[in-house]
Amino acid sequence: MKKLINKVDDVLTESLLGFGAAHGDLVSVTLEPKFVTRAGGTPKGKVALVSGGGSGHEPLHAGFVGKGMLDAACPGEVFTSPTPDQMLAAAESLGATAGILFIVKNYAGDIMNFEMAAEMLGGDHATVVTNDDVAVEDSLYTQGRRGVAGTVVVEKVVGAAAEAGADLAVCKVLGDRVNAATGSMGIALTSCTVPAAGKPTFDLGADEMEMGVGIHGEPGRRRVKMMTAEAIVAEMFQAITSSLKPKSGEPVILLVNGMGGTPLMELYLVYNAARRLCEDRGLKVARSLVGNFCTSLDMAGCSLSITKADDEMLNLWDAPVHTAALRW
Repeated sequence: MKKLINKVDDVLTESLLGFGAAHGDLVSVTLEPKFVTRAGGTPKGKVALVSGGGSGHEPLHAGFVGKGMLDAACPGEVFTSPTPDQMLAAAESLGATAGILFIVKNYAGDIMNFEMAAEMLGGDHATVVTNDDVAVEDSLYTQGRRGVAGTVVVEKVVGAAAEAGADLAVCKVLGDRVNAATGSMGIALTSCTVPAAGKPTFDLGADEMEMGVGIHGEPGRRRVKMMTAEAIVAEMFQAITSSLKPKSGEPVILLVNGMGGTPLMELYLVYNAARRLCEDRGLKVARSLVGNFCTSLDMAGCSLSITKADDEMLNLWDAPVHTAALRW
């Protein structure tokens, strides 16, 4: 499998060096241990948001470090949880904050290591666990639902609240509320290829797809024959709305997320189908986002996320954000 790499063992380090050099006005990169923080530091007296997870999901999470979103991100090796010492070092580097809010995707390794870091950190801290994936209740990496692209919505909304001066308790409650209001589901047309493995994580026939795939290539609900985009989106939409049970007339944030190997032309086609389903259901698409935000290396496929949004969430979504991967 062809990859733009030098040595497999150096992929993450060299990628982080490039990321830091390209966005030096926004981020500062530390390599021992590995973490990314806001350039210029976190404003004093502000609740600091710290997230992280295995690499291979870029721009999640380092791409969302900056004003109005995360204060620090800890990248592990590809599809591998960051270590507690990374998380602890990142949190301690942020200085005089009004507390630390950890935002953690629901994977066993991430949960365990963030808990260890929080215990060592002391001081005021809280954790929001994202588990927006409606595809399966348990998977190879989790007990309960997986945290996937809906994490981006949580980080954006809570990041805006923290930037505006919300205290730790408010940010924690808000994060849990946004997570509970969000459902996601993904599909794969091809496998991803972990650089160290050098071959696809799983095999799909030329006429097959994985419905409900995880962002590490975990199995989904079922393997099916290839369908039209409209049929694919309809199944994802049904699974999400069956879980969220949105009411007619309710405003939603609609996110179509690429898995890393799907052209934008196809992602916008998927968005068109998803928006029409929302309108048919009587849902008001109040805000939209289309692109690659929570990827799975080079996997072809996409995920759909829907967040039931109230006025507070929409105002926080609209608040200014300036990161490498998201800005307005």
